Amino acid sequence: MEPLWVLGFLLVPLLLWTSSTFVFYFKKCFYVAWMMILAVVAIPICVLKSGGRDVENMRVIRFLVRHVKYFLGLRFEVSGWEHLQTEGPYVIISNHQSSLDVLGMMEILPDRCTMIAKKELVYAGTVGIVCWLGGIVFINRKKTSDAKSVMAETAKTMLHEQIRLWVFPEGTRNQKGDLLPFKKGAFHLAIQAQAPIIPIVFSSYSNFYLRKEKQFKSGTVRLKILPKIETKGMTSDDVTALSDKSYDLMRSAFIEISGAATQNNGPSGH
Repeated sequence: MEPLWVLGFLLVPLLLWTSSTFVFYFKKCFYVAWMMILAVVAIPICVLKSGGRDVENMRVIRFLVRHVKYFLGLRFEVSGWEHLQTEGPYVIISNHQSSLDVLGMMEILPDRCTMIAKKELVYAGTVGIVCWLGGIVFINRKKTSDAKSVMAETAKTMLHEQIRLWVFPEGTRNQKGDLLPFKKGAFHLAIQAQAPIIPIVFSSYSNFYLRKEKQFKSGTVRLKILPKIETKGMTSDDVTALSDKSYDLMRSAFIEISGAATQNNGPSGH
């Protein structure tokens, strides 16, 4: 058995050096496994700190996750920090490319901010438990009526508990080099709470992470925080216009920073 261990020990570095497909699967498996392990660490800390489900537990999660980028060879460049210096509740909206978005979120996540996520995430082992403890709001994407009622309740909770919420208005992961049309939930939520929207844009991952081509290199992600969009005085009649305005602003920013990120990284990343 011992020679097999030695062979494996030598083979892994060799494959990491020579096979981009092996690197892709190795990094993906490491990422999932490491996040599960971090969740095991986070669960007792969250329970002891807050006694159960509480948005304050997101501080623990943020602290534990922020080093993971180094293992994956990722860097984050953030611009527009001043736009997050906003008091009280607000709704953050951002584009959604992959599960790696979590690492960008943890770079800039404000205090008392949690997120809205698909209901299936609660069943993701230890990670699902930590998400629940962090106060993440779970919605059933297949039942529009359920999602709307959850959003209405969430708007009340936002105001009552002074909570900020991070929403992915595309509704699903998208790595097609553009933004998908926005679903309206985040905008109904912001208007019901009369809370501002803060758009945040992640640059394209295509210069270092390509799911179909099985490539996962080192790279830089640019995060651009855009000025807040006020919703005071708006009603449900303004949802479509608010959604369209947010989409246009974010799409322009996405094209701008994605081009810059690709040029900075060059063909091989760094």
